[in-house]
Amino acid sequence: MRLPLLGLLLGLLSFVSALSATGSRLLVVIEEESEKSKYSQFWNDLENRGFQITYRSPKDTSLSLFLHGVPAYSHLLLLPAKSKGLGPALTPNLLVDFVNQGSNVLLALSSEQSSPSAINSLLLEIDITLSPDRNSLVVDHFNYDTKSANEKHDVLLLPSSQLKRKEAKNFFSLDNLIALPHSVGQVLGNASPLLSSVLKAPSTAYIYNPKEESEAIEDLFATGEQVNLVSTFQARNSARFTVLGSADALEDKWFDATVQLPGNGKQSEKTGNKDFAQKLSAWTFKERGVLKVGSIQHYLNEGAQKGASSSKDIANGNLDLNPTIYRIKNDVHYSIEVSEWVNDHWAPFTPPTGDDLQLEFSMLSPFHRLSLQPTTQSQNSTTFTAEFKLPDQHGIFNFFVEYRRPFYTNVEEKRTVTVRHFAHDEWPRSFVISGAWPWISGIWVTVGGWLGFVALWLYSKPAQPRQDLRASGGKR
Repeated sequence: MRLPLLGLLLGLLSFVSALSATGSRLLVVIEEESEKSKYSQFWNDLENRGFQITYRSPKDTSLSLFLHGVPAYSHLLLLPAKSKGLGPALTPNLLVDFVNQGSNVLLALSSEQSSPSAINSLLLEIDITLSPDRNSLVVDHFNYDTKSANEKHDVLLLPSSQLKRKEAKNFFSLDNLIALPHSVGQVLGNASPLLSSVLKAPSTAYIYNPKEESEAIEDLFATGEQVNLVSTFQARNSARFTVLGSADALEDKWFDATVQLPGNGKQSEKTGNKDFAQKLSAWTFKERGVLKVGSIQHYLNEGAQKGASSSKDIANGNLDLNPTIYRIKNDVHYSIEVSEWVNDHWAPFTPPTGDDLQLEFSMLSPFHRLSLQPTTQSQNSTTFTAEFKLPDQHGIFNFFVEYRRPFYTNVEEKRTVTVRHFAHDEWPRSFVISGAWPWISGIWVTVGGWLGFVALWLYSKPAQPRQDLRASGGKR
């Protein structure tokens, strides 16, 4: 009995110590054991962040992504393999199931190793396309390292800050250049809102097959900003899939390398590969950009409960919290707590500049769409609130908060309530309704006019009757 309890305790301690919000078990698929030493700094960084790394070869017959039908690992790192396939344990269908059950994948490619057909099929599932020429790589004759690629121009040097969307938070910003040797370019589909580009190629770059003998290149697979060097996919269940076009960028020699752009006046500088690898893996393995919803409250904000403080009045039992039924035109207060995972703890969430967290009060379509305002902050969360009047429509309504932004996990919270019409004794008196005043005035004018007529008729003196003098003079 003690051994299972001890194992459970150790498992809980390892989960708590991990910096990821979803777990610490990381599977690294690397073909040759001797290649592990190339990435020693990257492994040390992952271990220092609390990850429990398991190394397996794709040829290992004991390799399995699942245990008793559930993922055996929280995260997966796939490095380039020399073999044409990844084996029966890493088929595209199994990798898709792995992501569908909430696990995260970091896929690293290299033009030095031909991409297996299984990788191409897997990427097509998420609307990412690689060049049909398996030996293709990205070259740029204006943004390359003059020290290591003075002839081939296949070591690209790029800055990191390329996010242009205001509602997107940049988790990958760096000051130094990023060296991307032997990169495999990707082309993203336009139809999927789940795809985002972290690093695009410059306008002068293009995808090129070095084995082509012709000097003039006519049909290029992709050029300029069509080429993505680092791409991300976040599924609807918030599982993450990152494609790094240059696995060599994770090697030790590029963590400490000194590079230089071409041109007069350009100086040598150290690469930012180490920081970029840390930030990219932190986002992929859910150490950054993870949102969590805490308490959700709504209550009537009128009468004795108007302006009530939920925390104080809940403790005193004076607040009817989260009722299932309201009445049309009621004043309602709504609040939601949102936290953001930052490296190793939950912190208050603040939307990016220019962005809002919104509340919809909807039936089939929204009757209200309101921006939630941050009102209070605790050590671990931010409370967003909104106050509004219910519409003049009875039925089944939803308090619905949906927040889907690039590089953040999805927030979707719905609370269903009934909105009834007025009861027979809840209608306001007619004299309260300003629209009824002309009609009420008309009634009283009619009554007053009739009473005046009656009074005038009753109290008016009748006229004197005329006397017939001729009849009275004939009687003598």
